[in-house]
Formats: sequence, C-alpha cells, structure tokens
Amino acid sequence: MTTAQDPIVIALDIADPRLSERLLALLAPLPELRLARPGEPADLLLTAAGAQPAPEPDTALTRRELEVLDLLAEGASNKGIARRLGISVHTAKFHVGSLLDKLDATGRTDAVAQAVRQGVIHL
Repeated sequence: MTTAQDPIVIALDIADPRLSERLLALLAPLPELRLARPGEPADLLLTAAGAQPAPEPDTALTRRELEVLDLLAEGASNKGIARRLGISVHTAKFHVGSLLDKLDATGRTDAVAQAVRQGVIHL
C-alpha cells in the first residue's frame, strides 16, 4: 500500500519501443511516479491500445468466419448471413457454431463481445 509520499509504481507493457521511450520521457520528471523494475510488482500497468493477445493459432479465425462475425455484430440471423454471403443456412449455422467454439462464447452476442475484447473486431 502506498502512502501520500510514496511514488506510484508503473509498469509498461508496450511492444513499440518508440512509444515506450516517449512515455518514459514524459513520466521521468514526475516525482510522484516511478517505473517498476523487472519483476517488481506495480501499482499500475500501462499497455498500448489494441494490445490484446491474438487468438491462439489453432483458434485463429478464417476469412469466412471473420465475415460471419462482422454480420453477427450487425445482428444478422443465420438466414441473413447465408443470403449476404451466398451460402446455405446450414453452412451459416456451421460457421456460427465454429465461432462460438473458437471464441469460447455462450451465444452470438457473447461471441461478438469476446471478439471485441480480444481485438479481433472493432465496433
């Protein structure tokens, strides 16, 4: 626990070295902040926007699944997905089921929410 006099310890988790260096330069002159040393617990973790981990290779979405996911995000039904993509309703259901499995989702809305959290799609 920090007191009013203890600096806030910040850890950076930013892959872009230029962005990381810019942040360090901005934070360095502030006495109430201190960068965490490797392995040291931090009070705050800064990450770059969109830095969510990519899906595992065995769960990576295909181009067609991404198209289906975009339509799910629009609220399309299986029939609507099939019509828009020129596929059968059965194939649309298959792709939706595959998305639910790969995104570990409990339903269509949860699949979209999981995809947003993982940075797969942006609304």
